[in-house]
Amino acid sequence: MRLRALLETDALGLRLLGGDDELDRTVRGVMTTDLRDPSRYLSGGELVLTGLAWRRSADDSEPFVRILASAGVAGLAAGEAELGDIPDDLVLACERHRLPLFAVNEDVAFATITEYVVRQVSGERAGDLAAVVDRHRRLMTSGPAGGGPEVVLDLLGSDLDLRAWVLSPTGRGIAGAGEPLPPGTGAELSAEHLAATRTGRRGPHRATVGGTTYSLFPIRNTGRGATPASRDVRETVLSDWLLAVEADASDWPAARLDLLQGVTQLIAVERDRREAARTVRRRLAQEVLELVQAGAPPAEIAARLRVAAPVLLPGLGTAPHWQVVVARVDWDAEGGSAVDAGPAAQSLLEEILVDPASPGSETADRIAVAHSGEEAVALVPLPARPAPAGEAGEPAEGQADEQGPGRDGAPGLHADALLEAVREPLSAGLADDGRLTLGVSAAVHSAEGLRGALEEARHARRVAAARPGRVCAAGHHELASHVLLLPFVPDDVRRAFTARLLDPLRDYDRRHRAELIPTLGAFLDCDGSWTRCATRLHLHVNTLRYRVGRIEQLTGRDLSRLEDKLDFFLALRMS
Repeated sequence: MRLRALLETDALGLRLLGGDDELDRTVRGVMTTDLRDPSRYLSGGELVLTGLAWRRSADDSEPFVRILASAGVAGLAAGEAELGDIPDDLVLACERHRLPLFAVNEDVAFATITEYVVRQVSGERAGDLAAVVDRHRRLMTSGPAGGGPEVVLDLLGSDLDLRAWVLSPTGRGIAGAGEPLPPGTGAELSAEHLAATRTGRRGPHRATVGGTTYSLFPIRNTGRGATPASRDVRETVLSDWLLAVEADASDWPAARLDLLQGVTQLIAVERDRREAARTVRRRLAQEVLELVQAGAPPAEIAARLRVAAPVLLPGLGTAPHWQVVVARVDWDAEGGSAVDAGPAAQSLLEEILVDPASPGSETADRIAVAHSGEEAVALVPLPARPAPAGEAGEPAEGQADEQGPGRDGAPGLHADALLEAVREPLSAGLADDGRLTLGVSAAVHSAEGLRGALEEARHARRVAAARPGRVCAAGHHELASHVLLLPFVPDDVRRAFTARLLDPLRDYDRRHRAELIPTLGAFLDCDGSWTRCATRLHLHVNTLRYRVGRIEQLTGRDLSRLEDKLDFFLALRMS
């Protein structure tokens, strides 16, 4: 707004004392002060209100006005309540520094002027930003994406003094203006947003994390050309972005809420554009998956991998290693309605495979994910590392060499690490009726190994599915032990087997507090060594022998026999 508009508003009781030719200055804010030097609180463009309490003599006016002029304020309004008339020395000082000076009628409170200026300036800022947003929307829907979400977030900060961030459904930062969110805050905000969305509440959602209040706006394109809205929120809840604004929007006027909704629409267009850019990578993954599943010759698969490698790893000089990751989202049937979870699993797996510490969307450009039915399959390239000089020999067929990725301590994807940072928000989005299970293969170095890697990842996912919890993962290393077999034992067989072996010991422990079950577990962990087991349990060897004898007597088994040891071992693992 202009100074002239203030002078023309009779309710403000302003009278111009000097600066007629400066009335077109823009007012960007208002400040009330009686400090001799208020410079530290000025940023330029303010209308300064003062009751003149800083003035002790005529000599005080010149330094005070000089400070205001140097700070670039728009004008000075002095109240008449303290001294009656405005002193001539202040009028002359303002004339020298070309600073517009107003007298404020003693019947008008400074709060009235402040409220009016703030309301007018905020409304104009919102209108200006709305116009900018509208121009950006037209540009982005008809041409290149330009600066992306960061440009809009910068405008929110500069024009409305709002700090905002765009977050993925796992809480990873997509875009932001200024400082990033504190560590862990994104995941907490995303969890709050997903939980609120699953309850059917309309945004924005209010959340407080670390003593700071945020308003969370869903980012979903509802304009022309947008994908039709899903009738079931579960189809999109795990793939939509959100806008987190550091403010409490619960008391915002409708105009400001509408403006933020416009901002989310603008960002949604950019999200859809980036989603479309994944088409090539997804098609590559789909082609490779179909070849592998159809049992195509390794040479044909290798040719397709050679096409994929430059797209997924530009500039890579040698063929990479590959890992396969399989994910599945399952929803409980609700009223007989079925949820198409394949696309959601595909989008979610693309998100999970991005390093949570990597900001922006470009980090997902090297991930190719296909989906087959309810299952999403990712083909993840890993740059091959050269073997140390002087070493000879080739790795086993279909497996990475000892220096390659996928081994313990070496580069590669590990099942638990993939879900560590995203478990909390995803669990909130899955609520009580959804599950995410994920399996990871070992790394392979050739086309011949991909079929085995795919089956390995699928087996690992089924192991994860047999575990309790909303978000579960299993890796290839778990497939080389009894862990692979135990989850698939039917529940009734499991209960009968463990009851037959362990119930007599549990009953005895309950009656006599003998701790036979813990003793049995320690004895097996120590490979039947009397000395090591007695030391671990802080028992005399004779006491240990008595307990083991009691276990054998109650169960009719012999712990010196391998078969009986194995039965007890499995019973403990299944119990």
